[in-house]
Amino acid sequence: MVNPSDNTGRVLEQTGQIVEQTMNQSREAMAQYFNFLQTAFASFPMASTALTDKMKTFTEQNIAEAQQFAQNLGQAKNFEDVIRIQTEYMQNQFRAFGEQTKSLAEELTNSAAGIVKNPFRNY
Repeated sequence: MVNPSDNTGRVLEQTGQIVEQTMNQSREAMAQYFNFLQTAFASFPMASTALTDKMKTFTEQNIAEAQQFAQNLGQAKNFEDVIRIQTEYMQNQFRAFGEQTKSLAEELTNSAAGIVKNPFRNY
């Protein structure tokens, strides 16, 4: 007879491995995306070094959070743990998204104000 707890452990382990592979692929995609954004923002007249630095910092934070999420999922002992971990991660991501959006909007506003004060700074 097959022990259901053995199957659950294997399924959770396999799920953790799949999540980790996905996270590695996501990390690579995010790095490429950030490089694209950095290049695009460099040509944008309202972009500032502070804005691109914030974007990079937020991207790195989001990747680290996603990696921690994958590790936590890999340690889940049952379905209830998976649901709890997923719920906590999503709540944290929604909160972080709001804070990051506010911070980026403030930085973009500051950059725009700087251009208005000195419109020929790049020329």
